[in-house]
Amino acid sequence: MDIRVYRPGELSTADRAAWTALQSKAHLNGSPELANPFLSPEFTLAVGRCRRGVRIAVVREDGEPTAFFPFQRSTTGVGRAVGLGVSDCQGLVHRPGFAWDAQDLLRECGLAVWEFDHLVEGQPPFEAGASGTFPSPVMDVDQGYETYLRQLRAQSPKFTRTTLAKERRLGRDAGEVRYVHDERDPAALRTLMDWKSAQYRRTGRSDRFAHAWINHLVLQLFHTRSESFAGILSVLYADGKPVAAHFGLRTERVLACWFPAYDPAFAKYSPGLIMHLRMAEAAAADGIAYLDLGRGQKEYKDSLKTRELSVSEGWVTRRHPVAVGHRARRAPVRALRNMVLSRPELFEPADRILKRMGKIRSSR
Repeated sequence: MDIRVYRPGELSTADRAAWTALQSKAHLNGSPELANPFLSPEFTLAVGRCRRGVRIAVVREDGEPTAFFPFQRSTTGVGRAVGLGVSDCQGLVHRPGFAWDAQDLLRECGLAVWEFDHLVEGQPPFEAGASGTFPSPVMDVDQGYETYLRQLRAQSPKFTRTTLAKERRLGRDAGEVRYVHDERDPAALRTLMDWKSAQYRRTGRSDRFAHAWINHLVLQLFHTRSESFAGILSVLYADGKPVAAHFGLRTERVLACWFPAYDPAFAKYSPGLIMHLRMAEAAAADGIAYLDLGRGQKEYKDSLKTRELSVSEGWVTRRHPVAVGHRARRAPVRALRNMVLSRPELFEPADRILKRMGKIRSSR
């Protein structure tokens, strides 16, 4: 087994094609989660144009690439998943039955530690370092939209009935409702980013779009298009005006939901929920197997999901002082955050405080 590490610009066309082929065959090989767009070469290369230290380890057997491991590396050997903080799926993309030793892989990559927070299922060498596992809800549409809608009506009859009624009411009150699954107008993307920034500030959360590199990353991915990968901007219009939008990434079989937002002036119509149903319908027509809603407990995700995947967070480490120091700094923060998120008696008052702080900031 030969492991070589490349900078993003050094990855050959043949290796990129091999990486994409592994993802394309993932559903047939019993590992559909590896087809997630956050594990695609396009995502890693885009992050590499925005952030330093992005590398790709290519594992070859008999001269043929059998696995790809993207990561970010600091000068001290601290490794992180590519796009940590905005990536919703992480890990090693590999052929069926491939086995690896995490310690050997880190050594060949020059890493003392590799940190992840959305590790895909089915990676035992990395899962051994997981400190927690969390649900990532999905919407299955591989049997068609009508089948999905029947299942939704059976498991959440009131939610389904109310959402569809709100869509009709939106049309009566605001004008013709129109959905564009793959909107190519950059102005619509800018509107979505503005809405999302305002939502982050309103709820007291850190505004991701206040970071130039995330803006640059999203714009790059919006303009990235191929048969196997694309950035998809979906917009719900009422009387020609955008009322909800979503930007996500797709491969041939998976649509990863990423940045949804809506115009608060239309909140009573739940335009975000309407948009997600329209997204499911369009995705099913495009041959998508499922929409991955991403890690995080949200009421709308519980209402829309058909099942859950699992993702993990944690660290893979070698015996190295850098690894000990990095984990010592990061572990308490992660543990505290997860405790708050998992306990309603802690999360609800914390959420109220954040929203109150958001209102104060917005009023300045």
